[in-house]
Amino acid sequence: MKILAVADEESKYLWDHFSPDKLRDVDLILSCGDVSPQYLSFLATFSRAPVLYVHGNHDTAYKKTPPESCICVEDTIYEYGGVRVLGLGGSIRYKQGPFQYTQQEMERRRKRLWLSLRRHGGFDILLTHAPALGLNDGPDRAHEGFEAFTKLLDQYRPVLHARGYGSTFCPARIRCLYRGAAFGRRKAPRKAALRPERKPGRGARRCTRWWWSGLVRSVTGVCLR
Repeated sequence: MKILAVADEESKYLWDHFSPDKLRDVDLILSCGDVSPQYLSFLATFSRAPVLYVHGNHDTAYKKTPPESCICVEDTIYEYGGVRVLGLGGSIRYKQGPFQYTQQEMERRRKRLWLSLRRHGGFDILLTHAPALGLNDGPDRAHEGFEAFTKLLDQYRPVLHARGYGSTFCPARIRCLYRGAAFGRRKAPRKAALRPERKPGRGARRCTRWWWSGLVRSVTGVCLR
């Protein structure tokens, strides 16, 4: 499965200099927030892949003009092609505005997902705008990570944590591993070719094993375990 992840700014490579072959082989598109709704609608129009998104703290335009033909996965688990995507958008609350949460508010969002997590046996990709607390988050209040995300990574050990906030505090091509989960910032569009294989797990929990199968334009965020 090839996954395209976008966040924080619209790519001229895809929008201004578009050609159909750039999205031809993409199986799934993930938006980590803070891109215009027109940009996501554009990707959904010219790709056969579903576009899943969460909100960034600057996505106030989504209230009046939500992306067309796209799927909001806030506070839910969306499964596509055997891949389970858990979405939790927004940033830490640092001023008045929508899509901002305190640590306690995000923790309550995490706890409300317990039944969905049990039904799906966990998840494979954590899709957020903000980082996890202590995992390459920023030194200022606006870029502070959420402890709730760290708890989800600790408990369920997903394959990938896709999130936004650009390359402000680390190189754009950084790739990190945390307890088996790969994560990186999604400023430029990143496209990865992945091949999942399901194996029986214990009880309701399913296990996913992923193999790296290639790189296309600044690819990061692939788990090898």
